[in-house]
Amino acid sequence: MQNQLDMLRIFKVVAESTNFREASKRLGISPQSVTRAIKELEELLGEPLFYRSTRNTSITEFGKQMVLKSESVIDQMDALFQLNKSPETQQIEGSVKITMPNSLGRKYLLPALMEFIKNYPGIQLDLRFSDLIDNVVADQMDIGVRIGFFGENRNVARRAREIKFYIVGTPELVAKYGAPHQVSDLCQMPHIGLIDQNTGRIWPWSFASEPDCLPTAPVFITDDPEAELEAVLAGIGYGQLADLLCAKYIRTGQLVSVLPDQSPEPWGIYVYRPQRGPVAERVRLVFDHLVETLSNVSLY
Repeated sequence: MQNQLDMLRIFKVVAESTNFREASKRLGISPQSVTRAIKELEELLGEPLFYRSTRNTSITEFGKQMVLKSESVIDQMDALFQLNKSPETQQIEGSVKITMPNSLGRKYLLPALMEFIKNYPGIQLDLRFSDLIDNVVADQMDIGVRIGFFGENRNVARRAREIKFYIVGTPELVAKYGAPHQVSDLCQMPHIGLIDQNTGRIWPWSFASEPDCLPTAPVFITDDPEAELEAVLAGIGYGQLADLLCAKYIRTGQLVSVLPDQSPEPWGIYVYRPQRGPVAERVRLVFDHLVETLSNVSLY
């Protein structure tokens, strides 16, 4: 059984949310933990707090009364513990270890984190840049950022934004070789290959309605997305690039998007942390800051 005050805190957030899943994201815990806490609280009180359906959650009349009562209890408890804290212990300090992809981290997250620590000088950031999905390293981190798909129940994850992919080339490349009219045309034209550092093999290109295509004879191969971008900008060949890298070049006309109707389903950019005990305030602050930063990234 959970601590009764913790159950009241969870209940209050659920009451302010549209459903249990939204509440779990706000709390940084799994939906199962939220469901379990509400169920235990209802059993203690002997009354239902919410009406559940497959689409949404609505609070009962008894639940509305409990919201008012729980707010005063939570406020009193917070005030009681705050009285016993000295100014020194109230200061947020300590280390926060973060792992993040190279290009995304250096270009978008590093500047935001530099501004963040100006406001929280007591927090020590320990940043590890890597495109490898290494569970051993990730298990030693407080927070991770990952691009792609996320299905690990042992982590609390927030999908901060989507990332889209485009087949792009320079206007000069299009003028010289023509624009591909179908996916099979790409293999007959100069193209760039990106090595997946996790497997050591070339990433296959994905499309909306065609099977994945493996670049068969790339004219340039690299394991670094920034180098891949430079090769495409130099007009060496076509490449499938993330919008975080190529959107501004498409806007300025330095790159041309081809086969736009074959753009694959967007991937997610996730900020995650392990589900292990209470979450330190410094970790929560950095976690929320990373989510906010990614949500507000301007591609131009």
